[in-house]
Amino acid sequence: MKIKAGIIGSTGYAGAELIRLLSQHPEAEICWCGSRSYTGEEFSSIYRNLFRVVDQKCMDDNMEQLAAEADVIFTATPQGFCASMMNDSILSQAKIIDLSADFRLKDVAVYEKWYKIEHKSPQYLPEAVYGLCEIRREAIRHARLLANPGCYTTCSILTLYPLVKEGLVDPSTIIIDAKSGTSGAGRGAKVANLFCEVNESMKAYGVTTHRHTPEIEEQLSDACGQPVVLNFTPHLVPMNRGILVTAYASLADGVTAETVEAAYEKYYGEEFFIRLLGPGGCPETRWVEGSNFVDIGFQLDARTNRMVAMGALDNLVKGAAGQAVQNMNLMFGLPENMGLTMPPLFP
Repeated sequence: MKIKAGIIGSTGYAGAELIRLLSQHPEAEICWCGSRSYTGEEFSSIYRNLFRVVDQKCMDDNMEQLAAEADVIFTATPQGFCASMMNDSILSQAKIIDLSADFRLKDVAVYEKWYKIEHKSPQYLPEAVYGLCEIRREAIRHARLLANPGCYTTCSILTLYPLVKEGLVDPSTIIIDAKSGTSGAGRGAKVANLFCEVNESMKAYGVTTHRHTPEIEEQLSDACGQPVVLNFTPHLVPMNRGILVTAYASLADGVTAETVEAAYEKYYGEEFFIRLLGPGGCPETRWVEGSNFVDIGFQLDARTNRMVAMGALDNLVKGAAGQAVQNMNLMFGLPENMGLTMPPLFP
């Protein structure tokens, strides 16, 4: 029997990417394409790339009914929705993989401060598992409620994790400079995302206030065993897909390029989806587009005694839908890379 998968929010960019990936997954079948905006319409009339691939009509967002029909529910919805729907009945019938931030942060006060909304089901925060597969693999296998990480956070945490875990950098000095393609802002119509507003331009946004900041800090704090407070500045660039992170931090005493390379190999050397470029390797978004891969490289600056660590991924795949499918595979005892071995697209 194949895994019956339902998606709420299927007509957003992340939701549509889930549909694309699940439509060719050998052990899953889509049983519900949920969309409040397009209920009753053919999914392939909205995303014509899936014409004659996906033949379902869009359903509503009734999670109670969906839980009775699905083995796993993906919620690719705005912040607040999944938390407002969650209850014991749903969790007793289906596994939940939430692509929003509702269950990523363990401290409800931090969530409400950064997201400016009340958390509707904080009682489930202790059991929610943070779904960064390469770091939380064993906990993910046993989860029934999974918080799928954000795109900036996935790239930032994976790029820095071995360095803070092994004490190779001073975590109090971390600065993250990140770039994202426009699909990261979602499919909703916004003046700031119009072609003429974005094309031939770059801009920083959410400076000192971006909501992925506490998520990165929480995971890196857990990695190094002390509170981490960092600077995170995202930028919007005129491309469809991609995240590029360049992170800076002061080196601990005696750290060499060989030490850093050994740390990355220790944590990621056997990871299918992490491609290590080594010292001097500079990741590019074009070499991961359309894939679930993360490319990581680094360079040591002897003049300033600082580390420059770099990571690149596709924000809609490893940064959202691909990682969600990777989590599903773990939760249902399947090979972790099943349905996700497609190489990057180029050009």
